[in-house]
Amino acid sequence: MIQSMTGFGKSIIQLPSKKITVEIKSLNSKSLDLNARIPSQYREKELQLRNKIARELNRGKVDFSVFVEVTGEETTAAVNPAVVKKYMKQLREISAGDETELLKMAVRMPDALKTEREEIDENEFRAIEEAVDEALREINDFRSAEGKALEDELEQRAGNILVLLKQVMAMDPERIAGVRERLQKGVADLKENVDQNRFEQELIFYIEKFDITEEKVRLENHMDYFIKTLNSADSNGKKLGFISQEMGREINTIGSKSNYAPMQQLVVQMKDELEKIKEQLLNVL
Repeated sequence: MIQSMTGFGKSIIQLPSKKITVEIKSLNSKSLDLNARIPSQYREKELQLRNKIARELNRGKVDFSVFVEVTGEETTAAVNPAVVKKYMKQLREISAGDETELLKMAVRMPDALKTEREEIDENEFRAIEEAVDEALREINDFRSAEGKALEDELEQRAGNILVLLKQVMAMDPERIAGVRERLQKGVADLKENVDQNRFEQELIFYIEKFDITEEKVRLENHMDYFIKTLNSADSNGKKLGFISQEMGREINTIGSKSNYAPMQQLVVQMKDELEKIKEQLLNVL
């Protein structure tokens, strides 16, 4: 079953003094393009988390975010009294103002607050990993649901092409008869005597150049392979894209050989269906 590259997953964990939210969203991309937004205290674990996500999602433009909200009294920031006092002294020398106002200005100055580097608690990080696993399960479920909708549409478009191909082949005898009639009329207009046997040989050779039987057989084979790949256990958007390119070659050849307006109209409809298939395949994992 195919999967979409579009998806979203979210998980929230509540620790004694923190609320941690993990979000993962993905869009289509030719390869894995992973962008991570992680608080600085978890940076040393970023590669480990990236590898976990890469193993699960394979392809797509992925945005991974970890948000931390402190809900308890715990904080790693503290006022730097010596620096604040020095700022206030300098401010008094510039302007004699209210002490409260000077203090407000001083604490906004550089280095007025000092932040101690927080060490990662292993239990806390295990909880974050579990949250990432839950978000990955959600995004994969989302991708599978989107993939089912894509699969239904792709099967419908492929079926439309096969219906149009049958109409093309049903029209083929009429087209060949028209080609033969035009050639015979052209010879008659020349008002020249021709060797009838030689004319028939040349006519057969000419008509064979317009024969689309091989293209029809190859297109049907490509369509069959496309459906089998679509229904296989693994999602492989790149492979489906390659098959659709081969389908396009056969449809284009049928169009160039048809030399018959009603048939060319059907070929245009086949091309339209194939373009819609290609557009949807851009979002298949």
